[in-house]
Amino acid sequence: MDEPLPFDRQYGPWAIVAGASDGIGEATARELANRGVNVLLLARRSGLIERIAEDISARHAVETRTLAVDLSEHDAAARVIAATDGLEVGMLVYCAGADPNYAPLLARPVAAATDMVQRNCIVPLQLIHHLAPAMVERGRGGIVVLSSGAALVGAPNVVAYAASKAFDMVMTEALWAELEPLGVDVLGLVLSATDTPAFRELMLARGVISSLDEAPPVANMSTIESVTEALFANLHNGPTVFADELLAAGAAYFGAMPRNEAVKAMIQAAASTMGA
Repeated sequence: MDEPLPFDRQYGPWAIVAGASDGIGEATARELANRGVNVLLLARRSGLIERIAEDISARHAVETRTLAVDLSEHDAAARVIAATDGLEVGMLVYCAGADPNYAPLLARPVAAATDMVQRNCIVPLQLIHHLAPAMVERGRGGIVVLSSGAALVGAPNVVAYAASKAFDMVMTEALWAELEPLGVDVLGLVLSATDTPAFRELMLARGVISSLDEAPPVANMSTIESVTEALFANLHNGPTVFADELLAAGAAYFGAMPRNEAVKAMIQAAASTMGA
């Protein structure tokens, strides 16, 4: 049996991390660099990802690049593809796509929903279609797409978000079926409520917390560190991994119920988590 390749050869020399300006995306970019992989950081906030990239390069013997891009724009994938011209990309980690609003579908312009679909569904699909052929040719590489427990069952205030994350979950499962036999790892990592800067901003806007320094009062909330650890520990364990045991139990619970009853149960669970 062949010896496994070192991490930087299996998933390098370059990785793309979408949503790298904070939270899980930033932590993932830093861990990839720690493992010897060069990183292209994608996010809307140019100054922030440039500072993160500079810090990563100062701490690790890797190269970094940045691209300030709004992944909801229709030319987003084309811009990312252009930025990777000449790079051998061995990993894509798609962490972008949080819902900043948590509002009924009809309370927001329809563009808020279609932008969500563009960012969470269309762009990762386009990037995977561009990057995966070279991974298949090399017989190595990795694709990670973050999904959410919201994808398991419909509930109010997350119509486009939950639907787009369900798309991501099924997409990665199908991709795993196609690409895993060809040597490319595919992982859909499903998250529960996680204490990220984006989640704290949402909780602050909803009046659940009074300061970004305050931890949201959510029981059994995941941390950035625990999610990042689950991501790297399960690269070979696709197609779908739940980031914590409680979420895995919840998925089994919902899965055993009639869909109508599952939706009612999810309504209650979401109200408890989001402060009603």
